[in-house]
Amino acid sequence: MTLEKTNRMNYLIDFYQALLTPKQRNYMSLYYLDDYSLGEIAEEFEVSRQAVYDNIKRTETMLEQYEEKLALFEKFEQRQQLLQTLKRQVELTDDVSATISALENLE
Repeated sequence: MTLEKTNRMNYLIDFYQALLTPKQRNYMSLYYLDDYSLGEIAEEFEVSRQAVYDNIKRTETMLEQYEEKLALFEKFEQRQQLLQTLKRQVELTDDVSATISALENLE
């Protein structure tokens, strides 16, 4: 599993956890947030490893479907990019203001 997928799933869990059942929330939290193995989760809940795997895969699919329809994560990423752009613009503005002040003080 790639770090990118793990990060994406962590965000999707954060955004859509209210739409999951308690069991789905538990499995996903343990697997993605707490880095439990399938075997450890299976042991904790006294179910088969395959049952945990199937539940996690179904839940991943559900989370992706929620994201397709609601786009909360996509909008979050867009807001973050716009915020970074705004911060850069403000920094540039501050730099320009400081330079103008320095020039004014030279006269």
